[in-house]
Amino acid sequence: MTVTNARILGHMVNGPRDEERVVLAGDALAVIDAHGTLTGWSEGARRLTGYTAAEATGRPAADLVAGDPRAAWRELRASGAAVVGVRHRDGRRLEPTLRLCPVALGERRAYVVTVTPDDAGRDLGELAFRQASVSMSVFDTGQRYLRMNDVACAVMGQPEDGFLHRYFPDTVEDAEHSRGFLRHLEIVAETGRPVHYESWTRSPSGRRMHAWTTEMWPLRDPADEVLGVALAAFDSSEQYAARQRLAMLNEAAAGIGTRLDVVRTARELAELVVPRLADFASVDLLDSVLQGDEPVLGQVEAGVELRRVAHHSLTAGVPEAAIGLGAADVYPPYSPPARALATGLPVLARTGDPDLDRWFGLHTARSAKLRTTGGTDTHDLALMAVPLMARGMTLGVAVFVRLLTPEKPDVFDEDDVSLARELASRAAVCVDNARRYTRERTTALALQRSLLPQTVAGQAAVESASRYLPALSQAGVGGDWFDVIPLSGTRVALVVGDVVGHGLHASVTMGRLRTAVWTLADVDLPPDELLTHLDDLVGHLGTDESGESGEIGATCLYAVYDPVSRRCTLAAAGHPPPVVRYPDGRVEVVEVSAGPMLGVGGLPFEATELELPEGSVLALYTDGLIEARDRDIDAGTAALCAALEAPADSLEDVCDTVIGSLLPKTPGDDVALLVARTRALDAEQVAVWDLPADPAVVATARKHATDQLTRWGLDEAAFVTELVVSELVTNAIRYGGDPIQLRLIRDRTLICEVSDASSTSPILRRARIFDEGGRGLLLVAQLTDRWGTRPTGTGKTIWAEQALPPTL
Repeated sequence: MTVTNARILGHMVNGPRDEERVVLAGDALAVIDAHGTLTGWSEGARRLTGYTAAEATGRPAADLVAGDPRAAWRELRASGAAVVGVRHRDGRRLEPTLRLCPVALGERRAYVVTVTPDDAGRDLGELAFRQASVSMSVFDTGQRYLRMNDVACAVMGQPEDGFLHRYFPDTVEDAEHSRGFLRHLEIVAETGRPVHYESWTRSPSGRRMHAWTTEMWPLRDPADEVLGVALAAFDSSEQYAARQRLAMLNEAAAGIGTRLDVVRTARELAELVVPRLADFASVDLLDSVLQGDEPVLGQVEAGVELRRVAHHSLTAGVPEAAIGLGAADVYPPYSPPARALATGLPVLARTGDPDLDRWFGLHTARSAKLRTTGGTDTHDLALMAVPLMARGMTLGVAVFVRLLTPEKPDVFDEDDVSLARELASRAAVCVDNARRYTRERTTALALQRSLLPQTVAGQAAVESASRYLPALSQAGVGGDWFDVIPLSGTRVALVVGDVVGHGLHASVTMGRLRTAVWTLADVDLPPDELLTHLDDLVGHLGTDESGESGEIGATCLYAVYDPVSRRCTLAAAGHPPPVVRYPDGRVEVVEVSAGPMLGVGGLPFEATELELPEGSVLALYTDGLIEARDRDIDAGTAALCAALEAPADSLEDVCDTVIGSLLPKTPGDDVALLVARTRALDAEQVAVWDLPADPAVVATARKHATDQLTRWGLDEAAFVTELVVSELVTNAIRYGGDPIQLRLIRDRTLICEVSDASSTSPILRRARIFDEGGRGLLLVAQLTDRWGTRPTGTGKTIWAEQALPPTL
């Protein structure tokens, strides 16, 4: 008996040794004695025919032959192998290739019949497995190695003998990817279903990270039972890198330029590329870009100065940065950043390149920091400088650095350059958009601040404080404004307005409306009439030369307070109502008709009048103060009332309390707030006389005026005041009529007012030599500081104002 046959027979009788289990696991084997009776039956035979050993042994082998058993036996004995029809337990006919091998058991003679694959097929399959270009392995259902091809052995770093029958976790490091691989092996063995598994890991035979794509599937016997798990794994690092590059581009589209801010955009670029493209990244820009101006690169031959706006590193604290954020540095013409700016193309370099080493040698700090990270010397690095260019302009440069190690030895390749150029291009467009926005916003803000009142004109009716906060959103500066306008008779006008929209157009429109309000206020129109005229003006501004209506709209609140009567008259054009805090601490929202927005046209405005005791605080504001995404107008108004109730030492404190209570750090809309505390003139400061329309009363009026001036201690002003009273009362009697009233007001100035029943305003003219009249108003204009006229409910009032004489 040959050694091979002895091993086969030993396998039959004693069971296979561990080292033979793999070889014989798939073979069907039977032993037939000299009488044709089955005396041996393997597990492989059971899987092939369905008969167990108990069912098969002891019965004639001919019972399992489908066909003529004698002819089959003769062919087997003659050739040693033949295709024989075999009857399966379930009745199916099988036609396996049987091999016959005679053996001797002492004095007895027997035959071993095996069913194995065709030798040619077995050889081809073995060659395909061994020589496959992908890693292939076979595991049993307990996740122990059964087979490995040459590629798998190369990946694992050992020959196949070092892994056979070993449990998979015992051959790899205890890491997340190893546990994931094991779990997928278990899933296939438990469910009998193939799975797809992807991992990013370092193979035991190397230091570099690789992406692996693994297909696992079950191995089944003819009875459909799972014998083990086979797998094929291939290195998909290139495909993985391509997907990563595409993912970075997608992230760049959404993650770079989220706000119109130059520095933030640069920081987003640096944070995106680390660590997927580089270990360190920096972004340097021209100073003109940061200021919003058109970038001017100049001559690179003399070196170029750039300012660091962003950097990011794989190492905490960015130890590679040689200059700090906001600092400027001059790059010599041979340095990679300067060369990239000069050529407009990416520049690649690594340690050992003369220009790079020369640059590092010139800048000791840069050389030391780029070569040392976290206390470990890094003797080699790769650098890529990419210019930031948009719309034909060079804005700055981005520098990407890789620290080369045995684990990460790859320098920047063409794919990396292509990716970096695409990222830099997108970032440059966003930086330029932010630069242009910065320029426009700075211009609009400067224009708006120049149009807003820098100081409040002198008046005694109210004490005021104000705040203006431009929007910090991307919408840009809005058209909010406020004003405190002195009026005749010690009155004062308080104005708050808001132009719809943002940007330069809104700021310019705001300036035009503010000028118009000053002009109309100088005419002393009542609030409702003033808004009517302002509405007509906005309508004209919104109509271009072709006559087509534009999209100009605005809101406005105009209030006039008289410290003599302590009454305030208000009118609104689509504007939020003011809030008043009375001296007793009560806070109320003034009920004023909202009215249509300016520019609608054809609708009336209604005036509201209320009495304000001395010391009342009136708050006027734009809608940006009370409106927010997470708060409706009613809630905002309630919050404003609560803020006004808080105690405050001054109006400045009131403004700070209101702003701090209602607004976030970055308001989404412009906010204008005007707070005024009312004052009142004492009765001793005002003198009033009702006069009949009789020319003889002019002398009496002069007497009333001089006597009152004496009581006030203003005798030095008596001469001018007598002339003014005489002229104004005479004109009222001659051209006006009853009722006629004379009023003197002593405040910061001395004011003389004469009211009559006529609505016709006097006209200042120069009288000819022989004219008997016409010189009165000219005389008044020459002797006083200011004079004018304003309409009243019953006619008009002519007033003249002169400075008080100096006091010792």
